[in-house]
Formats: sequence, structure tokens, C-alpha cells
Amino acid sequence: MNIETWFDDCPDRRARPSLKWGKYTGKDIIPLWVADMDFRAPPSVIETARKEAEFGNYGYAKAHPGLIESVVHHCRSMYDWEIEPNWLVWLPGMVCALNVCCRMQQGQARQAITHIPVYPPFLSAPGNFDLSCTKLPLKLDGDRFTMDFELMEETPTQAGDLFMLCHPHNPVGTAFTRKELDHFSRWARDRELVICSDEIHCDLLLESDLTHIPLGNLDPETAEHTITLMAPSKTYNLPGFGCSFAIISNSNLRLRFKRAMAGIVPDPAAMGFHLAEAAYRDGEEWRQSLLTYLRSNRDYAMSRLQSMDGLLPYSPSATYLLWIDARKLGTDNPHHFFEENGIGLSDGSDFGAPGFLRLNLGCSRNLLEQALDRMERACSSVIKA
Repeated sequence: MNIETWFDDCPDRRARPSLKWGKYTGKDIIPLWVADMDFRAPPSVIETARKEAEFGNYGYAKAHPGLIESVVHHCRSMYDWEIEPNWLVWLPGMVCALNVCCRMQQGQARQAITHIPVYPPFLSAPGNFDLSCTKLPLKLDGDRFTMDFELMEETPTQAGDLFMLCHPHNPVGTAFTRKELDHFSRWARDRELVICSDEIHCDLLLESDLTHIPLGNLDPETAEHTITLMAPSKTYNLPGFGCSFAIISNSNLRLRFKRAMAGIVPDPAAMGFHLAEAAYRDGEEWRQSLLTYLRSNRDYAMSRLQSMDGLLPYSPSATYLLWIDARKLGTDNPHHFFEENGIGLSDGSDFGAPGFLRLNLGCSRNLLEQALDRMERACSSVIKA
């Protein structure tokens, strides 16, 4: 696969009803905010979409045997995780899954606990079901964010409380180690917590020596109280065809999860099922090329951002998202400041971290260069002022 032609030549989404690009319609602002890549999906996915469109019938669908086997094989080959087909619960997206977990524990839990900063729906979902949201700040260890186990030990909990884990972590880009996961699991197990582990970025590890460890595959005891959430959407750029799944080995927990879904959460769209299978079955060469491109974008962005006064970037080991501390920039609202200077980033306030920013690396190098040029000029203007 020719990386330069595939990932450098992105479709022009400016004239289409796109969430990412539509936010700044009519404005000269480069959108690097929502976790949506600009790249074309894998060739196998595009070809499958074409065939399904030409078939002409777009009725309701269910997960078919080929898709189920593709997911089972993916878990086996990627994570050495032997899952059973009946452990799978199909979902149209991750946000609804987070809300289902909170709904499932309504009346049994007092709180939902999560680390901050974190993907905004982690912070909003508990309140939809009368759960308090307990926010535990991640700890900076050198230039890497990790769990603050001392703080966690001091946190009051009760049996049945929900912990919402983001693994790998969005927005800070940490891929947690086995040692960290073992420690976390013992802590949660001792307190009889239910865990919702959002692992949607698990196939986007940017370091070649890293291997994703699903929390549900850590050990049998952990699996008994864990709901693992996965999807092809972030890896293969399919978020508009929502097809996600939960992996729940505990039959009682799985039944409770399904009951919390009942009457509210629809099945994925038929096209989503077909494209998910195509991605998992034939998308590996494309994924490897994507990782090469994202690593290059990350390294380039880090080299540029580290030289900009007022910004402190953190290099992600996973995801295509780069977390930036802009609290020393000298402006009250860094997000608004960069928008005024033509760059649309995610506002750290939405993640529970005012003064920080999140930059999406899932774009062509040319667009990234333009955005970083604008950021550099903007930072220089503050210093000169």
C-alpha cells in the first residue's frame, strides 16, 4: 500500500454535512478536534460498502456468522483472548454503552468513578442516572500520565459502585501496563466494583513494543466483574456506521446489561455490521500503514510543539490524540485563543482539565503542517505582546 497517496490524499469534507468540518463552516479554522480521522477507510471497507449499496435492500440486520468469527479471531490473534460468541452484545456506539452501564447500576451503585481528564461522556453519563461522578486525577510520572493508586486507596467506595476506565486513555494517550492493570484490578476487586472498560482505541498503539491487554482477559476474577467495550470505528475510521460491541463473560452481568439496553438501544445499522467484518477481516495491512503514518505525524507534531513558548505537549503511546498543557500560554481561554487564530482544537475543560487542549493527529501531513504553522504564529504573538 502506498502510504503517501492513501493518507496524504484525504477526501475534501468541507462541502459535506460533517460534524468535524461543519463546526467551522464559513470560517478559516482548521478542525483538529473531534476524534474522527480525515483518511479514507481501508480499500476492503470501501469495496464492501459499494457492494452493499448496489444490493439495494437496506432492511434490518443482525450480526452474521462471518462478523462474529472475525471478532473472535481478532481477539485471539491480537490479544491472545479466547472469547465465546455469546459473550458479544452488539451496540450502535460507545457513548450509549457508557450510559447503559450507568443505567444498569442505577439503584445498586452510589457513584461512578473515573479518572480525569477523560473523554466527556464519562463525566456526563453518571448524572443521567442519578449517580454521582467521582473524578480521580491521573498522576504525571515524568512525562507520562498514570493512575494515582494512593489517591484511589483513599477514595471511599461501596460494593456495586461503577468504575469507568478508559484504556488506552483518551485524551492523554497512555497505554496502561500489565503491572498498572494488575494493581487496578486488585483495588477494584477488593471493593467489589463493577468495571466498564472502554477500549475503543486498543488497536492504535503507536509504540511497536506495546501490546494491548484487555481488562477482561487479565485474569478470571477480573473478567467476572468487567464489561469490555470495543469497536472498529476509531481504528478503521468508521464512526458514521456505528457498530460496536461489549464483551461480557459473566452471564449474570451480561443479562443485566441487556436488560438496561432493552427498549432504548437499537441494533447497529446493517451497513455497520458488513463494514465491521470487512475491516477486521481484510484491514490489517491498512492498519499497519495507518500506524506508521500516525507515528510520523505524532513525532513531527511533538518536535514543533515542544519549541512553542507556553505549550507543554505529551507524546501519546496510543490513540491519534495529543494532549497539550497550555496553562502557561498567557491567555485565559487557550481553546478560544487558538480558534481566533485559525485552529480548532478540543477544549480541555470538556475533559475536566481547564487550560489543556487536545489535538487530533488523524489528518494529512500537509494539513497538520498548516495547523502547526498557525499555532506557532499564535504563540509568538502572545510572547511578543
